[in-house]
Amino acid sequence: MRTLFEPLSEGKLELPNRLVMAPMTRSRAVEGGLVTELTAEYYRQRAGAGLIITEGTQPSVRGQGYISTPGLHSAEQVKAWRTVTDAVHAEGGRIFAQLMHAGRVGHPVLYPDGGLPLGPSPIASGEQLFTPDGMLDHPAPREMTPDDIAQAVEEFAAAASNAIDAGFDGVELHGANGYLIQQFLADGSNRRTDAYGGTAENRVRFAAEVVAAVSGAIGADRVGLRVSPGGNANGVSESDTPELYSALIAAIAPHGLAYLHVMEVGDRGMTERIRAEWPGVLILNPHPTPESFPSKPEYGAEALRAGVADAVAFGELWLANPDLPARIKAGGPYNQADPATFYGGDHQGYTDYPALD
Repeated sequence: MRTLFEPLSEGKLELPNRLVMAPMTRSRAVEGGLVTELTAEYYRQRAGAGLIITEGTQPSVRGQGYISTPGLHSAEQVKAWRTVTDAVHAEGGRIFAQLMHAGRVGHPVLYPDGGLPLGPSPIASGEQLFTPDGMLDHPAPREMTPDDIAQAVEEFAAAASNAIDAGFDGVELHGANGYLIQQFLADGSNRRTDAYGGTAENRVRFAAEVVAAVSGAIGADRVGLRVSPGGNANGVSESDTPELYSALIAAIAPHGLAYLHVMEVGDRGMTERIRAEWPGVLILNPHPTPESFPSKPEYGAEALRAGVADAVAFGELWLANPDLPARIKAGGPYNQADPATFYGGDHQGYTDYPALD
C-alpha cells in the first residue's frame, strides 16, 4: 500500500516522498519576465517536497496570460531561473518548470506589439485580465494558422531546452485550466474544421505534437503533462470528456513520459478511468468531490491507498506551509493561506509563512 512518505522511483523520477508541490501562479516576476532572489527563497523553503512544479512559465512572448509572470524564452530568464534551481538543489530538492502558453487567456496590453492573443478558434474566454489600471475583458483571440501552430510547438520545445539549461530536472506541460493546450482539447473553445478540430482524435493532435517535440528536445523521461478532465476554468467546456482523454492517453502514452498530472475536479470516476488507461506514473491533485476544495492531506493519503495515484500534489497547503511534510507527520497544525497575498506583492504571504519550529 502506497503512503505519502514512501519513495517513488520510476525512470528518472526519483522522489524521496510522494508529496508534490503543485504549480501556483504568484505573479512576482519583474520586468522582462525575470524571477528574483525572493523567488529562489520561496522555492528553497519548500525543497522538502518530493517534487516541486513551478508556477506557470510562458514559453514565448505571446504565451503570457497575466501580469508579472516569468518566462523561459530569453537568456536573461534562463540565468535568473538558475538561481532558483541552484537553491532548491542545494537543499536536496527536485524541481520541474511548468511551461504554460495561455492562448486566448491573454490581452494585447501584455505584448510589446499590442497584438491579439492566439487561440484555436476566435472565441473569447468570457473572463478578464487583472491590471493595475483595472479589469480588462479578454478579447476574441486570433485563430491560429498552421504556421502559428507549428511555431507554438517549436516554442514549447525551445523553452524546455532552456529549462534544462537553467538547471531544472524536467518540465511539466500545462494542458489544464483552460490554457492553450486544453483550448485545443475542448470542443467549446475549438471549432476548427481542419486536422486540429472536430473529432476527439483531431483535437488531441496539438497536445500530442507538443509532447512529441518536447520529448524529442529533452527526453520524454523529463516531461510531464498536466490535465484537468471536465474542468471549466477560463471558460472552456468539454462535451465528450471520457472519450477525449482516452484519445489523448492513446496519443501520448507511447512516448513514456515521466508522469501524467491530473487536476481532479470532483469526479473520482473519471480519475479511476484515467488510472486504468494510463500506463505510467500518475500524480493526482486530489479533489474527490465537488465540495473538496481546498484539498487536504487526508485526500492524498486516501488516493494513494486506493491506488488511483502514485503521488499527490497540493497547492494551497504548500503555499502556506513550507514545511508541509513535517506538519503532516505531526498531524498539524497548518498555517492558513491569505488570499490577499496570493498574487503580486513582496515577501508577505510569500516567504514569511512560519515553520513549526
